[in-house]
Amino acid sequence: MQQDASSKQKGSDFLGTEPVGRLLARLAVPTVAAQMINMLYNIVDRIYIGHIPGDGALALTGLGVCMPLIMIVSAFAALVSSGGAPRASIFLGRGDAASAEKTLGNCFAVQVGVSALLTAILLAFGRGLLLAFGASENTIGYAASYMNIYALGTVFVQLTLGMNAFITAQGFAKTGMLSVLIGAVCNILLDPVFIFAFGMGVQGAALATVLSQAASCCWVLSFLLGKKTLLRLRPACMRLQRRILLPALALGLAAFIMQASESILSVCFNSSLLRYGGDLAVGAMTILTSVMQFAMLPLQGLGQGAQPIISYNYGARSRARVKQAFWVLLRVSLTYSGLLWALVMLFPGVFAAMFTSDAALLAYSSRALRIYLAALALFGIQIACQLTFTALGNAKASITVAVMRKFVLLIPLIYLLPALLPGDKAISVYLAEPAADLLAVSFTAVLFTFQFKKALAGLGEPQQPAETP
Repeated sequence: MQQDASSKQKGSDFLGTEPVGRLLARLAVPTVAAQMINMLYNIVDRIYIGHIPGDGALALTGLGVCMPLIMIVSAFAALVSSGGAPRASIFLGRGDAASAEKTLGNCFAVQVGVSALLTAILLAFGRGLLLAFGASENTIGYAASYMNIYALGTVFVQLTLGMNAFITAQGFAKTGMLSVLIGAVCNILLDPVFIFAFGMGVQGAALATVLSQAASCCWVLSFLLGKKTLLRLRPACMRLQRRILLPALALGLAAFIMQASESILSVCFNSSLLRYGGDLAVGAMTILTSVMQFAMLPLQGLGQGAQPIISYNYGARSRARVKQAFWVLLRVSLTYSGLLWALVMLFPGVFAAMFTSDAALLAYSSRALRIYLAALALFGIQIACQLTFTALGNAKASITVAVMRKFVLLIPLIYLLPALLPGDKAISVYLAEPAADLLAVSFTAVLFTFQFKKALAGLGEPQQPAETP
């Protein structure tokens, strides 16, 4: 067992020796590509559905109402994987491959159990939840048709998202990218067949998604059961252990809050917009959140590429490499968010036209995009700092910034701004997003400055890496 652990440690040594800039490019390019592919995966249904002749606008709104439930499924995957994967990387950095492998096994077992529970809940209460989340009599039929089929693929979603994080955490970024690519290509090919050729509409989109996730799941599990992986899925490691599982869940709680709160936010936005702007405003929100993914997913991909570097070197007590990796991550993240902000401000209609050919919805969405994403240029700071908190194992700080942006700032502003501002109330609802982002970025930057210095100080001076904190 000791020899096996030693070989695993040697296999991940490149995370502590290769130049940081080159290493981040090596890991981040595949993870960003994976997230870009994942973005297509997530929005391709909306693109096809939004262009269904006649019913496209209502069908797109119905799919948008499903998003809170879909986000909840993804949030539970993040709860396990976003804490488990950095913990596994930190264990590898310490040379403790046995604990890293137990972390993988424990997380796998929990995700299987969570998948069964979520599937039962979605099938039993899906329609009622959709009505509570903003579906109207005009859109509930489309939403329920999609969700009933999507629920059957919950286990594939959970295991694909959850276990793929452990592949990337080992430094196999290209393999992680292929995991997403397989599903995305299947979805892009199957969507038009089921939606248009077979005339299945939104049900066809859901079926294509389930089959595509199943293909990705098979790929991910085959790798983690194979010979190339450093951490292998073993039945003996699936026996739940408190010392392994609870710290992973605590660390993953921030990612869970981020994604689950997106579901709550979606409900708050949809209910307010339905009140002030009707189905048109809710349909526009589906487009706005889709364009937001152009920012969020690549930024998360950059963070995922940096996570193994930061976590491994933090575990190995390499202060200089931890610091350097963060600053490279921050510069690249800010560059990307700034460029995307400029494109959205200059060409909002181009982004909106990807999702609809309905003239009224297109015009409304183009105007709302400039308001909703007005603070996008600074979002690189928020994501870089928050993901670095997670990579360092700082669960409290990561949870704090997630709660601050979503619950303390954004949700109250969704209801306060329409009451306080004159003019179009629906536009005031959209304005809550940039207002919350500006305040949240300021808070996160200040907190990170103090917490990052504290984390680095705990590693000791660079010339004394073995000093006990």
